[in-house]
Amino acid sequence: MSVASGPADPQRGMIADLRLLPRPFYLLMAGSFINRFGHFVIPFLAIYLRQLGFEPKVTGYALAAYGAGGFFASILGGYLADSIGRKPTLLISTFGAAATMMLLAFAKSMPEFVAGAFLSGLMTSLYYPASSSLTADLIGKELRVRAFAVQRLVINLATALGMMTAGLVAATSFLWLFVADAATTVILALIILFGLQRGIGKKAVSNAGWSAAIPVIARDAPFLRSVCASFLMACIFWQTGSSLGLQVTEGSGLDEKAYGFLLGLNGLLIVLFELPLTNWTRRHDAQKLMAAGYALMGCGLALLALGSGAAMLVLAMVVLTVGEMVSSPVASSYVANLAPDEMRGRYMGFSAFSWNIAAGVGPMAGLWLYGMSPGLLWVSCGIAGLAAAWLIVIRPKPVDKRL
Repeated sequence: MSVASGPADPQRGMIADLRLLPRPFYLLMAGSFINRFGHFVIPFLAIYLRQLGFEPKVTGYALAAYGAGGFFASILGGYLADSIGRKPTLLISTFGAAATMMLLAFAKSMPEFVAGAFLSGLMTSLYYPASSSLTADLIGKELRVRAFAVQRLVINLATALGMMTAGLVAATSFLWLFVADAATTVILALIILFGLQRGIGKKAVSNAGWSAAIPVIARDAPFLRSVCASFLMACIFWQTGSSLGLQVTEGSGLDEKAYGFLLGLNGLLIVLFELPLTNWTRRHDAQKLMAAGYALMGCGLALLALGSGAAMLVLAMVVLTVGEMVSSPVASSYVANLAPDEMRGRYMGFSAFSWNIAAGVGPMAGLWLYGMSPGLLWVSCGIAGLAAAWLIVIRPKPVDKRL
């Protein structure tokens, strides 16, 4: 297996770096774009269930089941990526996600929707540990920040375009949302099946169980601190999809369009600036960049404690997004660099584990704090961001800090 690499040249331009990334990586990104473009159903599930006459609590059960599926997938996905290989895990995820999406399409009762959502979350989330591990397998350390930035650009651009298209499709028929979601996932599966060579990535290992990985992870203090910091940042990030909407529509007296504009602003800034920003970030210490980015994300939302007018909302989102752009590609590369080659899938799965837990804890805790006092929530976000930054910089690991 060839690994895209090159001398660590901080003066090398972005285009030159992108040309060094291997063909299988771009093939995977093309498939990911198609898949994310068609990832329609879950964001529209609440509206769909409401149209079918279900109470709002059923939507809550279904979304909780989807999150629970992702929770188990972070454990199972890392194990499968290391035990049977990256490509087989990706195929299980994509074909399985397409099948479970069609099960959801024809669900009629609450148990069917909850079971379908759980299986959909499980199959969909199996993808991340294997795909991130494969990206790290294919690409040398000095190019990983670029690669993960490309990955985020693809996901954000495809999601933004897909959501605009989804509204038009839903106006015609919700069934076509499910069909389109499943179809684009099958396209990704076929690209993986026929486009990626057999055995691509690190070879499967015999000691792929968690019993072998847990003692190693337990001794890896920098990794554990990064996971804890990632959990705090995920709790902050999930406020943008829960409490921030209440702040905009209730606290600030604006409408849903303003909330949509804020979320769109986040995606637009990432698409336009994150990849070029790696020209600067790759020249600096990874842990310091992560700490600065985490602090900015928390403090961005903390600004809302000072005021919640339209200008302050935009400023808060810009600051949060800058922090996200500085830290996220570096954080993914940092975890990949810390992971032993033979345990990379389980490291990536364990890292995803923190995000899946935060997906449940973050919105619940945020809405509880918001109910007590919106200002208390936003100040808490600032404190969480600073705590995450502290976890990253304490006792910095002296190796592989320049990515």
